Amino acid sequence: MEANEVLVLAMFGTFILLLFTGVPVAWVLGGVGVIFAMVGYFADIYLDTFTGLDMLTLGLVVNRVFKIMDNWILVALPMFIYMGIMLDKSGVAERLMNAMQDMFGKTRGGLAITVTCIGIILAASTGIIGASVVLLAVMSLPAMQKQGYNMPLALGTIASAGTLGILIPPSIMLVIMADQLGLSVGDLFMGAVFPGLILGTLYIIYILLVSFFKPHYAPLPEDAQSPDWSVVWRVIKSVFPTLLLIFAVLGSIFAGVATPTEASGVGALGATLLAAYNGKLSIPVTKDALQSTLNTTSYIFAIFIGATCFALVLRELGGDELIESFLTGLPFGPYGIILFILGIIFLLGFFLDWIEITLIVLPLLAPVISALGLDINGYGVVDNPELVWFVMLVAMALQTSFLTPPVGFALFYLKGVCPPGVKLTDIYKGVLPFIALQLTGMFALLAWPQISLWLPAVAYAGGPG
Repeated sequence: MEANEVLVLAMFGTFILLLFTGVPVAWVLGGVGVIFAMVGYFADIYLDTFTGLDMLTLGLVVNRVFKIMDNWILVALPMFIYMGIMLDKSGVAERLMNAMQDMFGKTRGGLAITVTCIGIILAASTGIIGASVVLLAVMSLPAMQKQGYNMPLALGTIASAGTLGILIPPSIMLVIMADQLGLSVGDLFMGAVFPGLILGTLYIIYILLVSFFKPHYAPLPEDAQSPDWSVVWRVIKSVFPTLLLIFAVLGSIFAGVATPTEASGVGALGATLLAAYNGKLSIPVTKDALQSTLNTTSYIFAIFIGATCFALVLRELGGDELIESFLTGLPFGPYGIILFILGIIFLLGFFLDWIEITLIVLPLLAPVISALGLDINGYGVVDNPELVWFVMLVAMALQTSFLTPPVGFALFYLKGVCPPGVKLTDIYKGVLPFIALQLTGMFALLAWPQISLWLPAVAYAGGPG
């Protein structure tokens, strides 16, 4: 084994070990990068082993960091984060819950369907998993307990609906993935629409089937009434402002009227106006939203800087070639290699947040996917269709990972706001059917890539046909 290969493996091993010390991930990434740059430099000088590292390597990090801060695409991050936080504070979700609960009042499982529908709307307006899971739990779990819902079904519905924010646009994860892989944000946003809606539809079908075959799992409320036109009108009034904001943001991107950066500004302004419309806007609320946006954005950009240092040193050592040669040498065939990669990403999702996976792992895997020679039809109008499709698979794998026991992130977000009597085992039981649905959706996308490529193709040059 060559010296560089030893250093690459040692880098990964050191990074994994330091993660368990509780040191912030950004410092771990940057620190490991600097340490191994120095190790490689001294090995080159004193051990007469050519590693390709010198003091210029650390100097290149400064240049890379400058390019990150000069990237206009990333301006969309704080705007979308602010949009999601302000929408959480605007009272939109509470109004939707009250109105839609009456709409599905006579439908068995209607409250769980309401939670799923609101999860889809929140995903398309916030894109923040933790916020969506916590908000849905606080709003709906007491009502589901009061109505006599089966606890695992209630908890599984909340957790799965809350994780849709990682996939349905405008997802901040997709913005970062587009930046790291040099893809169009618009292509990824459009490519994620159908996979996200398919998952939401599978959730609703499952809830209806469970409610039909096991009525005691989702009993009707005692005062349930058939919806009339006044209820329908109330639902329309509750949903319309949020849908208008979503269409203003995504529609302007899809139509080519605005860039994602410009559309994120529209979303931030729209969320503020929506909070004012609902009577929730105040100086303390605005201050809290701005502070939360600053904290989240700073966390992401700190990891950006640390990951830039780590990735640069790793590539100078030849880590990307080592990973590519290992994966392409596997005797599984192209789709077997993709399944192997998705399995690794799924396992990494237990220990790392999606930010670290997106910044460290995804850029290393992109050349592997491009080298597999996949014949993915992008209709001639989608750039790098195999990467757009692969990103959707990665997003679904991460979403499944966040739901999977024993250490799925969404499960602990949910447990943190549940009443004391709710057991973690109830949450585990509840999410298992939804994990099966997630895997069904992911394998459907694996078999039919056009689920994620058809809409971007239609948006450009007339699409297929």
